[in-house]
Amino acid sequence: MEILESINKTNLTTLSNNVLDKNITQWNETTIFGIILFSFVLFPGAMFMQQSFPQFFQMLWTVIISSFLAMIKSILPTKFLPKKSIKGQTILITGSGSGMGRLMAIEFGKLGGRISTAYQIDLSDRKQIYVLAEQVKKEVGDIDILINNAGIVSGKKIFDCQDELMEKTMAVNCNALFFTIKSFLPAMIERRRGKFLIKISKKKRNFLGHIVNVASLAGLAGINGLVDYCASKHGAVGLSEALRSELLSQGLPITVTTVCPYYVNTGMFDGVKTFTPYFFPILDPNYVVKKIIGAVLTDADELYLPRATYFLIALKGIFPTKAATAFMEYFGFNRTMNTWTGKKQ
Repeated sequence: MEILESINKTNLTTLSNNVLDKNITQWNETTIFGIILFSFVLFPGAMFMQQSFPQFFQMLWTVIISSFLAMIKSILPTKFLPKKSIKGQTILITGSGSGMGRLMAIEFGKLGGRISTAYQIDLSDRKQIYVLAEQVKKEVGDIDILINNAGIVSGKKIFDCQDELMEKTMAVNCNALFFTIKSFLPAMIERRRGKFLIKISKKKRNFLGHIVNVASLAGLAGINGLVDYCASKHGAVGLSEALRSELLSQGLPITVTTVCPYYVNTGMFDGVKTFTPYFFPILDPNYVVKKIIGAVLTDADELYLPRATYFLIALKGIFPTKAATAFMEYFGFNRTMNTWTGKKQ
């Protein structure tokens, strides 16, 4: 043991930082093809050793069919897709006092939804969320569609952002989602499992439950000047993905929709500048709300706006970090916040 430990220490000391850095750089930049080959050929082959052939082909068939259907859904306009009815469903929208939340409340109301909006709360306070949740249940009943829309932005870089402000950003944009979901999801699950589902199925109603988490493109990529905001929105995206997996593993078809738009012209991002308006324009809130409603009616899992965001995700997933960074720099993402002023109080 002592000899082996001595040899390991000797080997470590002979590696200079330059050589180590060079090797890492070469690996990142020259083995993309190898990674792809492993991912699509060697890895599935290795899985054959652990999984049965029927399981593998069942997985492969599911991947092919779901990918095909997703492609069709992305091409077809929403009006051609099958939609569920939300008539009579109780909808709770956080941040519905202004901006997209207010627009969503109006549009969902036009579709027959029962909108629960007449509440004021500090979403950074966990206790207030739980207290208000009980009040909502008593006054309007169980929630069928929960839309976590509220959000804040500091617009400060990491050393300029006070700890308290960072904590509040995380609390409102991410932590609050945990607490609202924990408050209203249990009733959705009970109705899904209970006799109530049998009764309403005869009426062709859609009370299976639906959760919408409005995150951001900043939840998919890191942007200069938005460290705390990006962290909070990455948390919202991760929460949505994990919750979706958790529900599916229990056989509960409760839809979790993740919404990731670019900058929306609601005042919160006043002053930001887009350097590629054709691909990444500042989004009109009415357009975003229309797309969100379409995603809810069609039970979409994810909604990324604009469409060029899908290319950004693919780029980050396939290419090394330097390539993705070059893309971000070319399209000016890291300069967008330089002129940010925010909503005037």
